[in-house]
Amino acid sequence: MAGELVEAMNMVKSFRVSDLQTLLASMGRSKSGLKHDLVGRALRLVQTEYSPELLKNVRQLYESRFPKASGWLAARRPEGVPVAYSSLSSSPTGTQGADYLNGIPKLSSTPAAEVKLVSLPFYQTLETLLPPTELIAQNNEKLQDSQCIFELTQSQADQVRNSTELRPGMKAIQVVLRICYTDSIGVQEDQYPPNIAVKVNQSYCHVPGYYPSNKPGVEPRRPCRPVNITPWLHLSTATNRATVTWGNFGKRYSVAVYLVRVFTSAELFSQLKHCSVESAERCRERIQDKLRFDPENEIATTGLRVSLICPLVKMRIGVPCRVLTCAHLQCFDAIYFLQMNEKKPTWTCPVCDKQAPFELLTIDGLASEILKETHEDIEEIEYLTDGSWRPIRDEKERDRERERSNTPDYPVVDICVPEANGHSPAHSSTSQTGKSGAGSTAGGTGGGVVVDLTLDSEEEEEEEGGGARGDSDDTEDSQDSPAPKRGRYDYDKDLVTAY
Repeated sequence: MAGELVEAMNMVKSFRVSDLQTLLASMGRSKSGLKHDLVGRALRLVQTEYSPELLKNVRQLYESRFPKASGWLAARRPEGVPVAYSSLSSSPTGTQGADYLNGIPKLSSTPAAEVKLVSLPFYQTLETLLPPTELIAQNNEKLQDSQCIFELTQSQADQVRNSTELRPGMKAIQVVLRICYTDSIGVQEDQYPPNIAVKVNQSYCHVPGYYPSNKPGVEPRRPCRPVNITPWLHLSTATNRATVTWGNFGKRYSVAVYLVRVFTSAELFSQLKHCSVESAERCRERIQDKLRFDPENEIATTGLRVSLICPLVKMRIGVPCRVLTCAHLQCFDAIYFLQMNEKKPTWTCPVCDKQAPFELLTIDGLASEILKETHEDIEEIEYLTDGSWRPIRDEKERDRERERSNTPDYPVVDICVPEANGHSPAHSSTSQTGKSGAGSTAGGTGGGVVVDLTLDSEEEEEEEGGGARGDSDDTEDSQDSPAPKRGRYDYDKDLVTAY
């Protein structure tokens, strides 16, 4: 009884705040206050009201944080061999030391059987070599080293050795190491701890680095993807040792090792093309549902414009693809989308930035037909309420057509050629300008405006002066006849009217 009491008190001392609050609430005690207040309250509860029910609650809380295991190889332990805690009363008196904390054995890395890693489109899990196992800090240092040991069977080693190469140095069958948060709620995505480094059989492995950020003030992001450790393994039945160096900053992480088959973007596109294609009829029904008249809505939508340019690469779409859960009808190119996620896995829709997992991608059958029927110059279409569509021409092209249709067709006359339309050259001699200017002006009052385009300002001044002299010389001859009305300029009577 005394040994169990001491063991329960040591367990309580290692509890977190949430564990202490759960224990106190289950026994009807207040759970408010700082951690040292909660620890003191829980210890007094254990000392004063010790009971089998209280001991059971303490053990359950402790085992939820420290599952029963003896190391990284606990998952490979033969069935029927139990693993139990060594109580203080049964422990040798001389064994308490660096491996014990508060009288309880310090547990090494333990399997986190409840942790489930998310499935990845480019990786198909063939076998589990090491289940998700929690990384346990061995001391108070910020950098920790945790080691795991696993072996390959002869068939697994042959499978890796005889697999094809996707590219030089990268096989289709790989052994990968994955790290995630230790959380039993939902599926976990890959997440690297700070200062991560992976060493396999005394050789450091390549861990993906950070993506550079072009935006000011935005920190570079690190892609968390499976680490390929195949090149550094013993492809035999020999033991492989992997050491993970990680930063201990309060968060809990788990590590797992899998035998996987790696797919390329071309193979994923082949799967998408054969398994997920939405028919053109279903796409028309979707358009009609979206454009159906709603009496409660004051604004009725009669059409919906969709671009034929991929928002990813700003080029014409080759294979139109959408996400089933997205509300928009805008498509993007499936080939480019898969290629970009192969290099930088984000799996987000390039139109609305929502999650776009591979399982929800579909090829738009109606958009595929439209791309085949339209010319490459058509960059936009409009869906109508009946499910039909019409092409939208470019604004610049429409403006050019409008100009061509509104511009009248006039015959082109070269005013510099003497024989053009039977007229003489526009630039006549200066001596004739003064005399013929009045006649041409009088005769041209009923016609259009005549402009001599061959004269400059100096010639105009000379002509005005010459015209004045000519008028003074002919004053006597023209006394009997009324003087003709003169225009602002003197022109040759043979000038061609310019429109």
